[in-house]
Amino acid sequence: MTSTTTPPRPAAETPQTPWLPTRWAAALVGIVAVGLTFGIAELLAAVGAWTDVLSDTSSPLGALGAGFIRLTPLWLERFAITTFGTADKTVLRIGMAITVLIAAGLVGVLARRSPRLALAAAGVLVVITGVAVLLRHGSSWTDLLPLLVGAAAGLSVLVRAFRRQVVHEPAALPTTTTIDRRNFLRVAGMGAAVAVVTGVLSRLVPSAAEVQASRAAAIVPVPGDVQKVTANFGLHENGLSPYITPNDDFYRIDTVLAPPLLRAEDWLLRVHGLVDNEITIGYGDLVNRPQVQRTITLTCVSNEVGGSLIGNATWIGARLQDLLAEAGPQEGADCVLCTSTDGFTSSTPLEALTDGRDALLAVAMNGEILPVEHGFPVRMVVPGLYGYVSATKWVVDLEVTRFADVAAYWTVRGWSDHGPIKTSSRFDVPRAGTVQYDEGHQVVLAGVAWAQHTGITGVQVQIDDGAWEDADLGETLSVDTWRQWSHTWTATGKGQHVLRVRAVDATGAVQTDAVADVVPDGATGLDSRTVTVV
Repeated sequence: MTSTTTPPRPAAETPQTPWLPTRWAAALVGIVAVGLTFGIAELLAAVGAWTDVLSDTSSPLGALGAGFIRLTPLWLERFAITTFGTADKTVLRIGMAITVLIAAGLVGVLARRSPRLALAAAGVLVVITGVAVLLRHGSSWTDLLPLLVGAAAGLSVLVRAFRRQVVHEPAALPTTTTIDRRNFLRVAGMGAAVAVVTGVLSRLVPSAAEVQASRAAAIVPVPGDVQKVTANFGLHENGLSPYITPNDDFYRIDTVLAPPLLRAEDWLLRVHGLVDNEITIGYGDLVNRPQVQRTITLTCVSNEVGGSLIGNATWIGARLQDLLAEAGPQEGADCVLCTSTDGFTSSTPLEALTDGRDALLAVAMNGEILPVEHGFPVRMVVPGLYGYVSATKWVVDLEVTRFADVAAYWTVRGWSDHGPIKTSSRFDVPRAGTVQYDEGHQVVLAGVAWAQHTGITGVQVQIDDGAWEDADLGETLSVDTWRQWSHTWTATGKGQHVLRVRAVDATGAVQTDAVADVVPDGATGLDSRTVTVV
């Protein structure tokens, strides 16, 4: 009898588990790909601007920053200025960086499962950035080249890092694909290294250095009627703002993420529109004109009651009235649309530029050539008007026109179109916060008051609801500057006390105590301090 045996069944085949990077690793590669895109694009844009092949508007990050600012709603702009003051640009950079990093990380996470969808999402980011580049003042289609080259490199890293390969399984099992771990790490590492290198090199291209060299080569024009304003001028109470605000402390509010890079030798100003004679002048022509030196206080319309968005500086420049007289404004013109090299516009009343006040095309500030962040090569300074309608930095175009025919950057956002500065005053001493004084202590109160182009003739202080008492006033150079004040109060009566200050202008008008918001034409109300006597 023959016995048969059944052969053993083969063990069940186990398919390989496809490898996937963690979500954090995938997000990091997305960040690397986007970082490489911007690194290469910024390097090419910097080289292009340096060699004059491309304009300064080709920087993708600069374009995104301008786009962020342009699309920021008014309430958020006000919140940023009120909350962060002159640090608003730093906060904007941080916010923009966080937004880009989150978007890039999401692209990487998406590529982990669907590279095609990730490419589509990355493409949307590139398109948005490209539109931002084209919307910048003075841009052209050629300015997209750095972005397109950078995007090609960044998307290539994204595709290569998440490239799938077929897993060769036994014939009985379905075919699977997986990401090659070694290739993923290699591509991610190389992409990160190149992104860092190109990012660093983009900051070393000497475009910014050339601008600084141009500024260093410029010579401060010396006018015939130099007013010597020294650090010893005015009152000198502890904590009181100096009469002249140092350049490094002068407030900066503008609409650019980074100051435009414009050399003095490349600067041109065009005066046109409703004029009899169109004029174009260069930097050399401007500084060879008669120069005047004037101390003028500038104020931001966003300055809250008691705020710090104000500064007093000595400016040197040519008078705008003389230049406009040569151009010959035509009948019916009532406005000058002033344009910065970055595209920012302000609408300045023509009357304020031609009524005899010292409205300047300024080239120097506090005895030195304008700092880049304050408008080098040339900015406007107009006494008596808030900066948003008058103090255009990096100015390159003056169009004589009518208010009825134009709308400037801030006026289309709800602000008034004339912007005369309102009489105001503030406390510098004591600072805001909890302040205690011993009963009987002689307390020095101090601050500044301003009514630009009208002048301050009095400052008064009130303790609680008592009578208004006259404060002592410091010297002043003209009606176009602020005025320091001080007052000594004997701290009496234990408990809390409210201190208030108000100004009186040269017409005898007393600063209003009516509270008004900064929109549409500047805040009003009285600055106050609450102190405790113990």
